[in-house]
Amino acid sequence: MPNFPPKTTLQGGEEIQEFFRQNQTPLFYASTSTYNLLGADDWVGNLNFLNTVDSFDGQHPRVFTVAPVPGTVIGGIEEANNYLLAHPAVAAHVGQAGSGAGVVFLMFDERTEALAGKLGLRVAHPAAKLRQYLDSKITTTRLADRAGVASVPNVLAPVDTYEALRAVARELGPDLVVQLPFGDSGATTFFISSEADYRPHAERIAAAPEVKVMKRIRCRQTTIEGCVTRHGTLAGPLMTEMVGFPELSPFGGGWCGNEVFGVGASGLLTPEIRRQAQQAVIAMGAELRREGYWGCFGLDLLLDQDTGTLYLGEMNPRITGASPMTNQAALDGQRPPLLLFHLLEWMGIDFSFDVDEFNQHWLHSSAVAPWSQLIIEHTREEAETVTVAPPSGVWRMLPDGQLEFVRPAFHPGAPAGDDEVLFMRTIDRGYVARRGSSLGRLTARGRLMDDNYRLTERAQAWIRGFRGLFAGEAL
Repeated sequence: MPNFPPKTTLQGGEEIQEFFRQNQTPLFYASTSTYNLLGADDWVGNLNFLNTVDSFDGQHPRVFTVAPVPGTVIGGIEEANNYLLAHPAVAAHVGQAGSGAGVVFLMFDERTEALAGKLGLRVAHPAAKLRQYLDSKITTTRLADRAGVASVPNVLAPVDTYEALRAVARELGPDLVVQLPFGDSGATTFFISSEADYRPHAERIAAAPEVKVMKRIRCRQTTIEGCVTRHGTLAGPLMTEMVGFPELSPFGGGWCGNEVFGVGASGLLTPEIRRQAQQAVIAMGAELRREGYWGCFGLDLLLDQDTGTLYLGEMNPRITGASPMTNQAALDGQRPPLLLFHLLEWMGIDFSFDVDEFNQHWLHSSAVAPWSQLIIEHTREEAETVTVAPPSGVWRMLPDGQLEFVRPAFHPGAPAGDDEVLFMRTIDRGYVARRGSSLGRLTARGRLMDDNYRLTERAQAWIRGFRGLFAGEAL
């Protein structure tokens, strides 16, 4: 069993953070890479990583990598985790941690739970079956309706033909967005204005028992994370979200980055919009708790450019891709990251903490240090075997636009100034990069978009520079 603190209640943020710095319960984070919890081993003692991608070329002291044989195709993060937990080398490595070890995931399914159980690992999340139910965009929309959180005008219905789509969406106008219940929004969100737009996705849409059909609006994407606890829902800072930039992602709806910054740094995320976003997180957190869910989750929200209305986009009942930004903002502000409250719920440890004060901080603080992240994907149609790839660590941009490797680093806060970034490679040499494969993730101080959601020249230069450091051979 986990080692509990000597007293039953942890008092306040400093004591919570100190407890986790001294944590004795063995913890693992299993995923394709360390990215979503990169640097967390600095503030969660006894945290180690199980990965399929050797992002740090064996230099990270807490990363254990079991890479698939080159040419092996792993169909998603759940499958990668199942591969890891079924591998004898992982079993031997985990066995050295002793009894009572916990495991944290980004994605997992019921097979993952069974494999973890065989290794004696305790899954530090609500059940996969509940998470799968809540992850449905259909379920999310109905929960939001119950919580009083507005969604873009929509209809939930089965659709088996283009004519059926037009019939159910007759009140939504000519330009539609169709979402499948499950899957990465970049690959399962379809923008449809004509039958020609519908045809390539017809089989997938018809195969779903229900799809979400929305009116297409001119929107700006935002995201915010929360954590459901016994004392209420904690909310992180509202962030901008980068979606569909062709320089980064081949998918029109594909997530490819975030920015976090303080109140007053943008005319887009006004105090009122931040308040509405936080209210949405708290309301959805209450519904999630009624469903039996606890711990971290994220809401993607859409800001209508024409009306100023903030709508629900989708919900992720888990740690999310924005977690590195949420965590970094908390650490900069000397506040406990949301992950710590997630782990307290899992461990069953009570705590005393001013939830309202924590939430109010993100509504009013102008001192939040600005950070950005970019997700660089393989955007070409043709698959390639990666022959050259840059090392992970801190890189500097020289005056002529060339990039220079500065030093190895394992923490998002490592860049010293605006001329540096932390780059983490997410594909190994010898492996195949297909359309949408993640090549690497970049964390930078400052903003990389303007309020019109255009990438800055600085962002474009970093993207060009890192793409130029990869090379591949066509299959």
